[in-house]
Amino acid sequence: MGFLLNTNFETIIATISGWVWSPPLVCLCLGAGLYFSLRTRFVQVRRFGEMARLLFSTDKKQKTGISSFQAFAMALSGRVGTGNIVGVATAIGYGGPGAIVWMWIIAFLGAGSAFAEATLAQIYKEEHNGQLRGGPSYYIEKGLRCKWLAVVFAICSTFACGLLLPPVQSNGIAIAFSNSINIHPAFIGGITAFILGLVIIGGVKRIARVAELVTPFMAGIYIVLSLIILVCNISVVPSVFSEMIRGAFGLHEVFGGIIGSTIAWGVKRGIYSNEAGQGTGPIVAGAAKVSHPVKQGLVQAFSVYVDTLLVCTATAVMILATKTYNVIDSASGEVLMQSAYNLGAPDVSYTATAIGTLTGAAVGNIVVAVALAFFAFTTIMAYYYYAETGVVYLFGKGRKEHICIWVLRLCIIAAVFYGSLKEAKAAWDIGDIGVGAMAWINITAILLLSPKAIRVLNDYEKQKDNGMEPVFDPKKLNIDKADFWDKK
Repeated sequence: MGFLLNTNFETIIATISGWVWSPPLVCLCLGAGLYFSLRTRFVQVRRFGEMARLLFSTDKKQKTGISSFQAFAMALSGRVGTGNIVGVATAIGYGGPGAIVWMWIIAFLGAGSAFAEATLAQIYKEEHNGQLRGGPSYYIEKGLRCKWLAVVFAICSTFACGLLLPPVQSNGIAIAFSNSINIHPAFIGGITAFILGLVIIGGVKRIARVAELVTPFMAGIYIVLSLIILVCNISVVPSVFSEMIRGAFGLHEVFGGIIGSTIAWGVKRGIYSNEAGQGTGPIVAGAAKVSHPVKQGLVQAFSVYVDTLLVCTATAVMILATKTYNVIDSASGEVLMQSAYNLGAPDVSYTATAIGTLTGAAVGNIVVAVALAFFAFTTIMAYYYYAETGVVYLFGKGRKEHICIWVLRLCIIAAVFYGSLKEAKAAWDIGDIGVGAMAWINITAILLLSPKAIRVLNDYEKQKDNGMEPVFDPKKLNIDKADFWDKK
């Protein structure tokens, strides 16, 4: 009886998750990205050079908050995770090489949404106990004046990011090391939980310091490794990119019949990976100290590019250049392309086998395990900060907030250890429901608040055109409830 109840519960949760992450949500994410790209006159292209420069720009007059680069690294740590390895393999396995092109397209459009949500987070950020806090809950309450919806978002972010998603990430770390070097999952889980505790007890500034050191370093090493594999297989590079382009638009003779799956898997995995529009990026963006909200908007748009156009592409290049993948028709289960290697359904083995062609199978498994460990651990750090911001919003200042934060810390440490021992598919599905609900709420909010984001962008560009260093004055733009900026 217990087994049946458990099975029914998992089935129900999986069904609800499917409803939340339905084609309408995918269309909403795409539509929002296209809308903001058009409304901003493709600011993600026009200001591309400025994006990189602003990574190291910060407002030294503000005593609270974190630097622009730290905010970039924290947001990138949330975006770059297991999805950059497993998610890319899944996109190729069920959508063919062309799915990667659609991941690029959604990243390009998603950068528009990321710009808008990060800019809004900066407009409505608050100073709280010596730190800056911002994100969807803050701009929904102040910009839309809809307190109840802001509370719903905060609850979703706290439970999904603080309790449900971290165990799945720690499970991935434990399994990777267990399979590659036969270390017991409990040992890996204990180490992961202990290190996480040391980091998050130090608060946002310690999380930011760890993120700015670990995330760029690991992403850089991973990209360099992919370039080495590309050079070693340089003769097939033209055919790799040809397959990707032809497959993306149904021109490939093998993959022409699955063009629908190609688009669907590329878009879905792209959204999962770069998180643009889901409402997590602006939570970090609101913590940065900048002189104008648009500066952080541009930085966060750049983080979407790094996640998908660099890290995801690195994985794709390794897999495609070495041909270590199968392509499976998800509707019929028919294998459309069979790898020469002994591979099954798309998972981490695609990437491990690709690296193994250069280093040997054993070393390939270890490399992927280490990469997964870094990517997943930094993602857990970001999850904690998202959840902590939800707790701060819900409980405000005082002893109650302090107690709740410590309860959250203990819970996430325990959840990480538990996740290393036992994978809970239902937890992943419930977490997806929470994140999906966040996306529905956040994208609706930023679309409704888009006139203010565009007004602030126009103000920034006008000051730049006049040779000025942009500073933000909400009163001149008729924007109220921007409490932090009004006090400056």
